[in-house]
This record gives sequence, structure tokens and C-alpha cells, in this order.
Amino acid sequence: MSEFVIKMADERGHVLEQVEHAASEGEARERYARQGFLVYSVKPRGLLAGGAIALPRRRRLKLDQFLIFNQQFVTLVKAGLPIITALELLRARQRHPHFRSLLENIHRRVKGGELLSEAVEAQGIFPRLYTTTLLAGEKAGNLEEVLNRYIAFQRMALSARRKMTAALFYPALLVVMVMVMLSFLVTYVVPQFAKLFEQLRAQLPPLTVFMLSVGEAAQKYFWAFLLALAIAGLLAWRWRQSETGREQLDRLRMATPVLGAIWLKYQVAIFARMMSTLLAGGLPLVPALETAGVSMESRALAHGILQAAQRVREGSALAPSLEQIPAFPELAVEMIAVGESTGSVVPMLNSVAEFYEEDVQTALSAAMSLIEPVLLIFMGLVVGFVLIALYLPIFTLGAGGAGR
Repeated sequence: MSEFVIKMADERGHVLEQVEHAASEGEARERYARQGFLVYSVKPRGLLAGGAIALPRRRRLKLDQFLIFNQQFVTLVKAGLPIITALELLRARQRHPHFRSLLENIHRRVKGGELLSEAVEAQGIFPRLYTTTLLAGEKAGNLEEVLNRYIAFQRMALSARRKMTAALFYPALLVVMVMVMLSFLVTYVVPQFAKLFEQLRAQLPPLTVFMLSVGEAAQKYFWAFLLALAIAGLLAWRWRQSETGREQLDRLRMATPVLGAIWLKYQVAIFARMMSTLLAGGLPLVPALETAGVSMESRALAHGILQAAQRVREGSALAPSLEQIPAFPELAVEMIAVGESTGSVVPMLNSVAEFYEEDVQTALSAAMSLIEPVLLIFMGLVVGFVLIALYLPIFTLGAGGAGR
């Protein structure tokens, strides 16, 4: 779904502007026309939206911002406020323009008679897990309880993400430092040495000639390189948004030594958390599997879980169905099988999630302790190579002068 800016007027003639998620401009126009609005224009929202390339604005919600909203919402509902009133209060207090526009749309839909889960799902931006959780709470009449469970899931997901970000921060900083230092050496330091060697009219070693050629080319085509890099980044982003790109990227992640196993464990932990949240909220097993499947970032696991949901629908148990997924860890299957046999699937899923979350942190710390020295050694070798190439003629000249 894409974002569209809709300019319209209500029955009293007030001109409004609303951001709406829809599959096409026609769908967005028809949606508001059915509600009695006079639609003036529907335009795509995003960078270069009117040109040949449409770059949509970032649609992903910030996890911490979404967590705060849900905490405030469940507090207001627990205090006895109607859902419409709670949404109105949170919309008025929301400072983020994009999120506020979403809340305005949800509030208007709920006020018009839609269920909260339907209004949230219509935005096309909220996680499938969230909308399914709301639906289960509405059907069972325990919206407050399922929202509390979802908030607990969000907190754990946010905590796990922050730990991974903290572990990857230093290696990422080293990579950025290497790139900045190399750019400075090649585009500024090397050309300065080139001027010096030109004045000396000295016979240069092949290594130095090569380094000076690289520096000259880098200085001459620096902006072309940046433009090519930006275009490559845009194409890579578009490729990553496609289904084929996501599948290929997931296969690449899985095949990466050390980090591939960590990525798989992290996805299994997320799956176990999702399933425990959905099942504890009263959702049947098959819909819970389908929701968890479409919510997974790993495409291999997502396809496997959806196939497992089909096998469960046909009468198979959960553990044997998951066992047929090639990438799914055997230990997780065995733990879930024990949970099924003892009638404690939800607690066992929580245990699976906790086990793999701790395993991910341990493995990630060990991997980073190996990667960081490798990056430092690489940085030292590159800088050493550049300095040797630049100073070799000076050493040669000094040795020649001393010999005379």
C-alpha cells in the first residue's frame, strides 16, 4: 500500500487534508467519497512523487514511540474511558505529525462504527501481530488484557533490539572510520604527495605510481563516485523492498558464517514470543501461526511457518509441523513438543524465546570480539600500505643522498 495526500471538503464546506494508505489513487478517492466527502485531489505522498521515480516516505513506526502510545492507551481504557475518547485524547497529545494523522484516521473510522482492529488494519502500517491481537481482544471481550500482553512483548522486543544495536555499534563505527580515513588519504594526502614528487622529478617505484594513479582518479571522479554510490543505494533499497530481494537477502543472511546462525536464533526467539502472546490472548493455533508467519522478517521461516499452519489445519500437531521446516532448530522443536505433551505450550514458548534471546546475546558478543580485531588489523594494513607507497620514494632519495 502507498500513501496519498487527499484534499477534500466535508458537508459543512470545511476544507481538509488527510494522509491515507491505499492501493491506488482511485481506491483512496472512492473511500472518502462513500463517506460523504467532496474530494478535490488525491496525490501520492513522497519524494519525487510527481516524477518518474516515486520514493515513499518512511512508513515504519518507531518501536519505542509505538510502545508509549500503547501504554497510554491501555491506561486510559483501564480507567474506564471509551475507546473513542481515549483515541481523541492521544491524538491531541501526539506530536509526531505522521502518527497523529494515523490516529485521526483511526478515530474517525471508530467513530463511524468500525471496530478498532478494522480501523487500525486499514492504515496499512501497523504490524499484523498488533491488529490480530486487537481482534482477539475484541472478540473475547478482554482488550485490556491482550494489550498488556502485547506491551510486554513490545518491551522485550525493544530490549533485544537495543542490545543488538549496542553490540553492533562499535564495529559499525570502525567501518565508518576506515571509510572516512581512506577517503581522506586517497583524495587529499595522496595528491599532495603527487605535487611533491613532481617537483622532485624523482624516479618513482611502481607501488608509488599505482597509489598516485588511484589518488588522481579518486580526486577527479569523486563526485561521480558519490553519485554512482547514491544510485546504487537507491537501486539496492528498491531491490530490498521487492519480494525477490527480501528472499535473496534472507538467503544471504542465513549463509553468512557465524552471523547467519545468530540471525536464525534471533528470528526463532521472535517467533516464540509472538506465538506465546497470541495464544495467551485467546487466538486459536492456526490463526496464530498464520499471523506469526506473515510477521516474520526471515522469508525462509515465514514460508515454512505458513506451511506448518496448513499442516496443523489438516490435523498435525504443532511440533511435528515445525520440525518439517529445514531451518527450524531441533532444540526448539523438542521444547515445544514437551510443552504440547504437558499442556503448557504458552509457558514453553516463553522458555524457548528466553533461551534463544540469551543465546543470541552470548553468540553476538563472541562474534563481535572476533570481528573488532579483524577490522583494526585491516585498518592498520590499509593505512600501512598507503604510507609505505607514499614514503618509499623519500626513503630511496634519502638513501641515495647518504650514499653520495
